[in-house]
Amino acid sequence: MPVVLKNGTKTWQWRDRKSEWLNWLGWMAGTLVVLYCWQRIADRTNWAFVQDAPRQAANMIARGIPPRWEYMEQLWGPLWDTLTIATLGSLIAFFIAVPVAFLAARNTTPHPIVRQIALLVIVASRSVNSLIWALLLVVILGPGVLAGILSIALRSIGFTAKLFYEGIEEIDPEPVEAVTATGASGSQVLSYGIMPQVVPTIAGVTIYRWDINLRESTIVGLVGAGGIGIQLDASINTLRWGQVSLILIVIFITVFISEWISAKMRELMI
Repeated sequence: MPVVLKNGTKTWQWRDRKSEWLNWLGWMAGTLVVLYCWQRIADRTNWAFVQDAPRQAANMIARGIPPRWEYMEQLWGPLWDTLTIATLGSLIAFFIAVPVAFLAARNTTPHPIVRQIALLVIVASRSVNSLIWALLLVVILGPGVLAGILSIALRSIGFTAKLFYEGIEEIDPEPVEAVTATGASGSQVLSYGIMPQVVPTIAGVTIYRWDINLRESTIVGLVGAGGIGIQLDASINTLRWGQVSLILIVIFITVFISEWISAKMRELMI
């Protein structure tokens, strides 16, 4: 079939029957999967509630206006807990993820078996959401900030370590070879050949993950893992929509400020 190139000229592109059939079957299979999923969702959806959703949402927003500003006095403590959960969880994840990343990278791992173990740690951490970690830790440790910190840390280890080791594998080998050729020890090669190349990646990923963790730390409180999420859950359960709207405003402002701080920190460190 004719296709138009960037220079405006037309050319013929050869397509065999097998590739055309495979392409068509792929689109057909994808369409069938979407239709099947939609049917399953539709069968389990109460469409009367869906039709009434705009009225319910408008009613909820109306009840939340104006926000209950005097409730702010009771939010300073939970807000500080939220910041603590995000910051300490990120720090714990950082100190664990850095060595795991070096063990997982092909060019720094001491042995293939060690690399597989490190990759298993990364996959295990990334495969479980922070909310699930929080549910498990609240059962084990009880409700509170400690469960929130550890749930954020366990989730962040896999995320940061994966990006760390990918950055380590992508370094330029020439500086490493040059340092090694001088007879430097392994620690010196790491300090002068590898670390200068990966520090910007490590710093950027760590700051970015802290920004994400600040958002997630507001959610883990919904299951009792500390932070402002506990107040949000309690306010929703008691139908105090003025408090709910205030908490949402506080969360929005906090996330906005954290976004600005993380952007400035990346500019200074990278």
